[in-house]
Amino acid sequence: MRQRVRQGDPAAFGELFDREAQAVYRHALRLSGNPQVAEEVVSVTFLEAWQGRHRLRPEGDSLLPWLLGIATNVHRNVARAARRHREALARLPPRQVVTDFADETVDRMGDAEKLHAVRAALARLRRADREVFTLCVWAGLSHAAAAEALGVPEGTVRSRLSRARTRLTKLTDEELKKTRAKPERPLPGGQHLVSRLQTARSTQETIR
Repeated sequence: MRQRVRQGDPAAFGELFDREAQAVYRHALRLSGNPQVAEEVVSVTFLEAWQGRHRLRPEGDSLLPWLLGIATNVHRNVARAARRHREALARLPPRQVVTDFADETVDRMGDAEKLHAVRAALARLRRADREVFTLCVWAGLSHAAAAEALGVPEGTVRSRLSRARTRLTKLTDEELKKTRAKPERPLPGGQHLVSRLQTARSTQETIR
């Protein structure tokens, strides 16, 4: 498939989209936390992949690291990329809309409270560390594949991932503590509710 994509075979590129679009969407959703932004990143990623297919290395196995590298760059400047994409689409005939994967779960990561804490903690990481973490941990790329996607040495990926794991654990704990420290919202008339109920019961007994 790699050679067919490099040569501009539309059928091969369609197969590539069908195979990897969902993985690219999940990666973009993890980076952005926004389904609409993630959809736009998917569209721009495959448009730029088609336009830059001649730069694809002739050797290699999976094309996913290449696509995730493009998606990471697109996310860094999504407004500019999206504008260019809309301008390009305006010059093309109508095409099939990208499938909406918003209803599919990013990962079964436990309860909603912890997921919220992890997302908040992830947003507090340095961008470079966050990108490595999402590629290696959530997208499941090897260190070598992530290095290929980001265009950095493999050793850099290892050090960033180690730093991201340590920092994320600490930040997630902080976010969970903040969430659990929030006081519960009192019931209306909270401290007088019991006495009102007792009064109501006494009144009913008197009537009887």
